[in-house]
Amino acid sequence: MKQEILFVLLKDFADWEGAYIAPYLNYGCGPDIESKYVVKTVSVTKAPVVSCGGFMVLPNYSIDDIPADYAGIVLIGGMSWFTPEADLIVPLVKDAALNKKLIAGICNASVFLGMHGFLNEVNHTSNTLEYIKAFAGVGYKGECHYIDSPAVREGNIVTANGFSALEFCREILYALDAYSPKMIEKSYRMNKTGVWEAPEAE
Repeated sequence: MKQEILFVLLKDFADWEGAYIAPYLNYGCGPDIESKYVVKTVSVTKAPVVSCGGFMVLPNYSIDDIPADYAGIVLIGGMSWFTPEADLIVPLVKDAALNKKLIAGICNASVFLGMHGFLNEVNHTSNTLEYIKAFAGVGYKGECHYIDSPAVREGNIVTANGFSALEFCREILYALDAYSPKMIEKSYRMNKTGVWEAPEAE
């Protein structure tokens, strides 16, 4: 049975930030390599959520009916992570942290993780150190763990800046042990360069 990865979407979420990782988790890494995960969407309610680009998503779950056996959460960035609505997601992140499940946040979602203290003891990144310090406020005390990199993974926590959706994808695949390292790197290079690479001889 496939394990569920919950994509958390708030109003005006950034379409592109989950564009690589969602199909790799939900569909697979090519026609012959099936994923062991399935993507489900979560928002504060089950009402439709509209992205920055105008895509409308009908969430699978609200925060009140999330199953206990999910395998991880992916917080997709956007313009609502500094609002009271976002605070309703904190218990879900706490549950994932307590149970050592994947916690991934990109762009303003990484700032949200910093704001609520989830990045104070782990290596992480965001939209520059100055940005996370300015917007995360007093809850953020992880400056010494900040790494100026497109995406950073430590254990089950993955963070990325908003321009690094592909690197975000790669680190999540590693964190979940979704495919072999060889396959993860090959898919990353293909998307990065736009060049299809012939399969290597075994």
